[in-house]
Amino acid sequence: MSQQPRPSRSLFRTKSIEQTIADSVEPGRELKRSLTAWDLMILGVAVAVGAGIFSVGARAAGSFAGPAVSVSFMLAALACALAIMCYAEFASSIPVAGSAYTYTYATLGEFLAWIIGWDLILELLTAAAVIAKYWGIYLAMVFELFDVHIPTTIGVFGLAMDWGPLFIVSVFTGLLILGTKMSARVNNVFTMIKVGIVVFVIVVGLTYFNADNLTPFVPPSEPAGGAEGDVWSQSLLAWLTGAAPAKYGIAGVLSGAALVFFAFIGFDVVATSAEEVKNPQRTLPLGIFGGLALVTLLYIGVAFALTGMVPYTVLAEAENPSLATAFVAVGAPWAAQVISVGILVGLTTVIMVLLMGLSRVLLAMSRDGLLPRWLSVTSETRKTPVRLQLISGAAVALLAGFTQVEILEEMINIGTLSAFVLVSLAVVVLRRTRPDLKRGYRVPFSPVLPVISALLCFYLMLNLTTLTWVRFAVWLAVGAAIYFAYGRRNARVGRPGTAGEG
Repeated sequence: MSQQPRPSRSLFRTKSIEQTIADSVEPGRELKRSLTAWDLMILGVAVAVGAGIFSVGARAAGSFAGPAVSVSFMLAALACALAIMCYAEFASSIPVAGSAYTYTYATLGEFLAWIIGWDLILELLTAAAVIAKYWGIYLAMVFELFDVHIPTTIGVFGLAMDWGPLFIVSVFTGLLILGTKMSARVNNVFTMIKVGIVVFVIVVGLTYFNADNLTPFVPPSEPAGGAEGDVWSQSLLAWLTGAAPAKYGIAGVLSGAALVFFAFIGFDVVATSAEEVKNPQRTLPLGIFGGLALVTLLYIGVAFALTGMVPYTVLAEAENPSLATAFVAVGAPWAAQVISVGILVGLTTVIMVLLMGLSRVLLAMSRDGLLPRWLSVTSETRKTPVRLQLISGAAVALLAGFTQVEILEEMINIGTLSAFVLVSLAVVVLRRTRPDLKRGYRVPFSPVLPVISALLCFYLMLNLTTLTWVRFAVWLAVGAAIYFAYGRRNARVGRPGTAGEG
């Protein structure tokens, strides 16, 4: 059963799934299928496990959940799994590049597809630049810890430049141009080293384990100390409801889950590689869920070791609590060196996956004509989007090397969550419009679970600051202007007689 055509001028014209798949093998614009389920699982671990594993659990334990932070991680993993189920159904049904953008184009229409593509550009560009920036910062820390005297900031035309981000972005841009499979092999090596360091930290942490530190497991609720902050630093939900800040108790466990949820963000990027996966109907669900399971085990292991090492009150008293805080408290400051190296290795793999995801989203949008078509040309020999990879790498390197991009950190979260919301709703739409479509994986209990996923992700969006929402609104306004000035007029689906217009 095919979709009923919409008027060609409609903002909600859709692109047929058959044409979407056909476009993915257009000569000169196709990618090579070379990734296995193992590669995808490692990609998921690579992008989700970064610096956050060494710090976000400590912040959640000290400020919100206490020893029950392990439960916060379980709840966050469940919330992430709901959204990832929706991605897995789409990725196994429409195994092409573009992730949420492509899925939205096939179900909810062109304008929403553009908006979500624009959001993905925001998420991936900002995330890659922020992570590259932090990579340079931790490189300097590692140099200092090991008494290596190499300056990480140099002057260029009177401007201070962090050379670390430019170096790491350049390396992985080059690798991604040479081939996705080669990049995946390098990524696999770095990720296994990273996982090894995390497991080592967990095992050593458990040698200092004291069961008394887990009592009370859920500390009694109490008002949060300090000022509530101005309107811009409050969450939008708190500003709208006037709720007084509190911590611990059941509400604290839920607040902790909202915080650590962002440690799972990144699995949507794995779906952007769908066009480069062998046997996608089977491989994509296995790789996505396998990666999520491994990441969840690592996060819970770190949280359990952390709260067993020291009382949660020690973490609450620290200005920037982390695993290093706990190790210093138990008399093992040497662990700071191991953790710093682990963070540096961890961030390395995150950068690679984000750079790949950014170029694949741009590839899908330019192949559809919403961005200039010449951008979507791929290499004849290696089947990689060389032009887009170079442009993506240059943009990330310049942002990370010359700006204070880290102040936009929350923009990563709102861009991701907005994509989660639309993909969750789009699953319900696709079930109704294309019940005949062959699916390698189906979300159970649809439409209930997809709707719950959309509502939960929107709730998490409301927990972001009002300033983040204002910046997000500005970004959307700029995106809408570009769409009406260029994308709508040049979209291939909108041209009379174009195959795939829906």
